[in-house]
Amino acid sequence: VLGLPAGIGEPFFHSVESEISHLLFSIPAVKGVAFGLGFGFAHGAGSQLNDSFAALAPGRAVTRTNHNGGVNGGITNGMPVVFSTAVKPTPSIYKEQDTVDVRTGEPKKLRIRGRHDPAIFHRARAVVDAAAAMALWTLLSVIPATSRAFPNVFKVLGSIKTMIDRGVLWKDISSSLISVISGYALGFVIALPVAILMAWYKPVRFVIEPWIQFIRNIPPLAYVPLIVIAAGVGRKPQIIVITIACFLIMCVTIYQGVINVDETLIKAARVLGATDKDIFIRVIAPATLPFILTAIRLGASVALTTLIAAESTGAMAGLGMRIRSLNNSFEAAPMLLYIIIIGILGITIEKLIKTAERRLTSWQEKREI
Repeated sequence: VLGLPAGIGEPFFHSVESEISHLLFSIPAVKGVAFGLGFGFAHGAGSQLNDSFAALAPGRAVTRTNHNGGVNGGITNGMPVVFSTAVKPTPSIYKEQDTVDVRTGEPKKLRIRGRHDPAIFHRARAVVDAAAAMALWTLLSVIPATSRAFPNVFKVLGSIKTMIDRGVLWKDISSSLISVISGYALGFVIALPVAILMAWYKPVRFVIEPWIQFIRNIPPLAYVPLIVIAAGVGRKPQIIVITIACFLIMCVTIYQGVINVDETLIKAARVLGATDKDIFIRVIAPATLPFILTAIRLGASVALTTLIAAESTGAMAGLGMRIRSLNNSFEAAPMLLYIIIIGILGITIEKLIKTAERRLTSWQEKREI
């Protein structure tokens, strides 16, 4: 776990190790949890395994080693929190096993039928990650210094009903999705031909590329007031802001894909009498497809991260607008709920795009990690 500041946790009831272990052992297949070196501490001396501190900057210290896994006395020390989990093999195996019929007390043979995974560690990893996140969330919700910013998970879940009763939850989600999808689609439709023209024709590149690089370094929040003045308030300026942000990142990504097409393939196509249209359809489009899909993924992320800025244009509904409204009234629980909803939408869109990418680029060789 990266990014945890020093001082999170308590020595006894709410120690970092106990909170994380509590939830991890709630996962049925987990049989062991170790922090830092874990049982390796039994084979060394204190002089070897203590994590000595060093001053990194005025007022900030780090440890030279991290044998304790980022935790001392139940409290984080500012280093990465490192823990390992032992997951037992699945007991549902095809091999015949001995058991006892509890009704008769007689020995029986157990046979497992149907589809069962021979290994569950690849699924357990996601569950372990989620459990660790929930444990740290619980810790932050009980520590006075962070409890106001990180309300208890049950308060956040309860805020779902609160926002539904106010009649705004589904309205905010649908409003934001309309703005994001519209701006995202427009950004892609504009970026694709512009990127290809930039890569194919130098005069176009010399005119457009400097402006793209100039605007790309300006945060969307900076030019939102100008767009509101020009387009008014409402949904129109929201879509314009998201369109600009998506266009910039997708245009640059697709452009890099086109200029990186192997020049030998283009020359070979020309020798065989291919026109510019043939080269584009049969050479450039297939070679650039992975870059286009990468641009689509990056654009989706940018569309969501620009949402807060886009909905500062006088929006009447939306996830970003509601977060700002809840911030003004210091309602932390529903505000955190809306932040989580944006994250869930982002993960869902990412999964859909990855599924499409696997199907469209199944021919491409990829390095296994």
